[in-house]
Amino acid sequence: MLSDEDGLALIRLARRAVERYLNDGSTIEVDETIRSRYSMKAGVFVTLHERMDSRAMHGKSVFIDYSRVRVKGGAMYEELRGCIGFPLPSKELYASVVDAAIAAATSDPRFEPVKASELDRITFELSVLTEPELIAGSPREYKHRIKVGRDGLMIVWRYGSGLLLPQVAVEYGWDEERFLCEACMKAGALPDCWLYPDTRVYRFEAMVFKEVEPHGPVVRLILQE
Repeated sequence: MLSDEDGLALIRLARRAVERYLNDGSTIEVDETIRSRYSMKAGVFVTLHERMDSRAMHGKSVFIDYSRVRVKGGAMYEELRGCIGFPLPSKELYASVVDAAIAAATSDPRFEPVKASELDRITFELSVLTEPELIAGSPREYKHRIKVGRDGLMIVWRYGSGLLLPQVAVEYGWDEERFLCEACMKAGALPDCWLYPDTRVYRFEAMVFKEVEPHGPVVRLILQE
């Protein structure tokens, strides 16, 4: 279980890693204290959001912030700027944070790479995942074995895979069945792919930490009451 202080330290690590990489193309040297404290293996996703002033949006599509953090003045929105991670606990937490942060800023195929000049407008969000657990039994029961706000989903089917973090279903107000369908589409499959006998559906949980504002305080997101 990570503390709020751990969340702050890991978010700061992610930001430093991206700043260093965007400024000179190098990977930061992680100090021994951080390496020792966060040597456990865990799946990690880093999500970047760009802060947008609502008065300057001029019809742009908006990625609404699903956190319960109130932005001063209520005039700010957040637009997704990158999200990449590693669902399996294949390497040490500190290393996964560094690698996922750099990848989210530079390698998300949906976006142009982040520029160093953008970082003062970007907030960092970190999701530390439990190991994905295969949901057993009849596919018709899957929607009763997951819970929106607690679980994320990973779909593995014959032609690929896809993952949605727990906070995504909360943001969009999906119920469990809709969440399963959306996870299938994220995997490049038809919405009912979760019902196919050869599809594997995994659930996982996540501890989620997020900057309230760029370079600002870090909070733990509460996804369910």
